[in-house]
Amino acid sequence: MNESEVYKIGQIGRTHGVKGEVTFSFTDDVWDRAEAEYLFIRVEGILVPFFLEEYRFRSDTTALVKFLDYDTADDVQFLVGCEVFFPHALTPEPDENAEYTWRYFTGFTVLDEKAGLIGTIDYVDETTQNILFQIGKRLIPAAEEWITDINHKERTIWMALPEGLLEL
Repeated sequence: MNESEVYKIGQIGRTHGVKGEVTFSFTDDVWDRAEAEYLFIRVEGILVPFFLEEYRFRSDTTALVKFLDYDTADDVQFLVGCEVFFPHALTPEPDENAEYTWRYFTGFTVLDEKAGLIGTIDYVDETTQNILFQIGKRLIPAAEEWITDINHKERTIWMALPEGLLEL
């Protein structure tokens, strides 16, 4: 699997219990919406498919996951801290009538109509009156009037940012 064919959706946390479960902190629940059979995990720099046996949600950003043929905590210890990816090809078509939370856009690439590539959304800060996209150390207001296009399949957001905003 090539890096360009997948996008990061989370990270494996610690092992959970003795039956091979791990905690999975995710920024996108696409794997659940697509009813995926597998996820890709970067192990020692290589993207490796791991087939899901079962999972259950602990919160809206964390799940307990059990992978097929990994049955003890020792079996999955090597996954702790590894990044988890999902294939673009399996991403379901967006529902035109769906309402997305701002957090859904974590992992999307942001492009400005004049400046071009800004970067990838690492985090969406909803704690203030103005929603902010955190892209590296930069904070960009997620003002709907500045968003000109969203491509859910390619996970990109085009914006028309005010002159000088990127210099702040």
